[in-house]
Amino acid sequence: MAPQRNTGAGAEAELPEFAGHYRLESCLGSGGMGVVHLARSTSGMKLAVKIVHAQFAEDPEFRGRFRQEVTAARRVSGAFTAPVVDADPEAERPWMATLFIPGSTLAEQVKRNGPMAPGQLRRLMAGLAEALRDIHRVGVVHRDLKPSNVLLAGDGPKVIDFGISRPKDSELRTETGKLIGTPPFMAPEQFRRPREVGPAADVFALGSVMVHAATGRGPFDSDSPYIVAYQVVHDEPDLTGVPEELAPVVLRCLAKEPEDRPTPDELMRELRSVAASYDTQAFVPSPRTHDTDEAEAKQPGEAGQPGQLVRPVRPGDLPEAADEVPRPDAGGSRAADSVPTPAPRTRRRTALAALSAGALALVAGTVFASVRLLDDREPAARSSGSATTASARISAWAVRPAPRGEGTPECSHGAGTLFCARSGVVFAVDPADGGLLWKHPVPKEVRSEAPVLSGGLVQPMASQGHRLEALDPASGDPRWQRPVPPYSGVTRIGGMLLLTGADGKVTAVDGTTGHTKWSRPIPGLSAPYFRSFPGSRLAYATSTSADGSRTRVTAVDPVTGDVRWTARLNGNLEPVGAHDGSVFFLSLDQVYGQAEAVVRYTRETEVTRRVPLPVPRQGAQAAVRGDVVYLVAAGGSVEAVDVGARKRLWSLEAAVSRGSRPVADARHVFVSAPDGRLLAVDAREGRLAGQTAPRLGAQADRVAATLPEPLIVDGRVYATAPDGTVFAVDARDPSAWRG
Repeated sequence: MAPQRNTGAGAEAELPEFAGHYRLESCLGSGGMGVVHLARSTSGMKLAVKIVHAQFAEDPEFRGRFRQEVTAARRVSGAFTAPVVDADPEAERPWMATLFIPGSTLAEQVKRNGPMAPGQLRRLMAGLAEALRDIHRVGVVHRDLKPSNVLLAGDGPKVIDFGISRPKDSELRTETGKLIGTPPFMAPEQFRRPREVGPAADVFALGSVMVHAATGRGPFDSDSPYIVAYQVVHDEPDLTGVPEELAPVVLRCLAKEPEDRPTPDELMRELRSVAASYDTQAFVPSPRTHDTDEAEAKQPGEAGQPGQLVRPVRPGDLPEAADEVPRPDAGGSRAADSVPTPAPRTRRRTALAALSAGALALVAGTVFASVRLLDDREPAARSSGSATTASARISAWAVRPAPRGEGTPECSHGAGTLFCARSGVVFAVDPADGGLLWKHPVPKEVRSEAPVLSGGLVQPMASQGHRLEALDPASGDPRWQRPVPPYSGVTRIGGMLLLTGADGKVTAVDGTTGHTKWSRPIPGLSAPYFRSFPGSRLAYATSTSADGSRTRVTAVDPVTGDVRWTARLNGNLEPVGAHDGSVFFLSLDQVYGQAEAVVRYTRETEVTRRVPLPVPRQGAQAAVRGDVVYLVAAGGSVEAVDVGARKRLWSLEAAVSRGSRPVADARHVFVSAPDGRLLAVDAREGRLAGQTAPRLGAQADRVAATLPEPLIVDGRVYATAPDGTVFAVDARDPSAWRG
């Protein structure tokens, strides 16, 4: 078979004959990332193979993004996506192969046939809700759901394209004369609070997709992506043309605040009650004009985007809520509900027996040198009788002290104790063995942050509420309580609590007595939100100019309320750490909030040093150790930047949808994942050093908007998981972690 040719010059003019051992038969389309071919395996199975454009194949950053797309998609089951058959991101021209799914994209369907009928819309919305539930329950947030990423297959819609990071994140495409791209289908928090983007953003996108399917346009429409961004954040959606029975459900999806949107499970329940005529038949697209293999081959999805890549389920890939390590001495009166050791293969074999023969025949993807697939643990780690090496003295444990709560526990360490909070309860845990020391109830409707030892007492501060209290660290008994007016922010530093009221006035509360130390506005700050960092006795607040070009930094003494210094620095800066008289910031893009550089400001010399990032990072979180800043961004990228040396030390695609704020010691960087895994990255080499097992729990369809960061104390790492587990592992030897 002669190589196929494409228009153009250079390396792209002659396309390859094979991708791996898959023969390429015809070109389905070409887009910004690469060319998509119809291909067949040796057995004759039809595949869609995406091959990266030559110019991007030479870019290490793009290769990392491509690996991210493959590994993120592989975590999804494939029931609502196009399953991955094979991939090779390390090839000279990286490629990935999925099962070929005949059918057009939703964008093509609407363009060709116009808006859908109400019955079709209900089935489409139910199918997309099921798909999002499947995606979210494994800790993945799609972040780019739009009509061109929905394939209309005979058995229902398939969500494709998990490659959120593109060669140019702001790139837009044209269709029928108007710009179609990311902004019309992004949620408000993706523009104004990128750090808080979670599964609810996909639900917002689903609402926008449904408006497009019902009307041929989006709920927010403009030729300018900047105007669309403003409309998404500030304006009400235009639902004209959406069927009356669906409009309330779509409107709930388009709520401005993430917490006001339904979860995919809630959405499916609402859809069942929309009308008695609701049926669960698969959506069947309009008849195709040809039914031969050649005709199917010429029905492209969006150019450059085949069915999305998702690894078929294999033994060992199914996350289990009970796959944890028990505490070594589960007995005793202080023991919390310890986590049982499962018989993992039994349930996995049962689940696999239900899979179709076709799914079982799919081939697993490649494991890469720089990123080990995070579901695949070393055989020695799985079979080891201990989560630590034989010579280690630190034992691992895992407990569920509050099994009836909801959400991921958030913990802090102080006075030799772990203090944690989960919905409805604050509790203390012995860090040596996980023994439960005490529990204290708090209002369940108030989401608690990690309690902090302040002024010698435990402060179970809630993120929103009207009462402060302090607990005895030994018994959990209340030592003082006081009502407070609603506040918009709270910072705990030393023995003080700084509360910012709705009027912008700051009130300092003594953590020991509960008495007010001072209360007044801070000069130059209308509504300050303070940040504090280990190694600094000051609280920092920032205010950015309207055009994002300048940031005023104010350092406040929390004991007196005095302003110690102010500085006006270039850029839209967010403080992330302090060390040895310097404050570190991330410089953010004004429109999308992407981190573009790491900035260090040294107060004594008033010198600012800026280190640009090679690739802007969405939703970046950072930790500072010495002069090195460790960043974790949306999509799972982890990187280290040495500000003193003015260079990036390393970068790793960690294959998670997102991560917690990192923490680091001299040897490793630790990050929590949405599915409850703890990841360790070698701080010197930037390679994955170890990981624990997933712990999603019963509410696997819910993923928190923010993730609690791990804690490093005395050679142990403490972390928490969505199923309520609090666990400890040896910080020195992550390669020996098993659960």
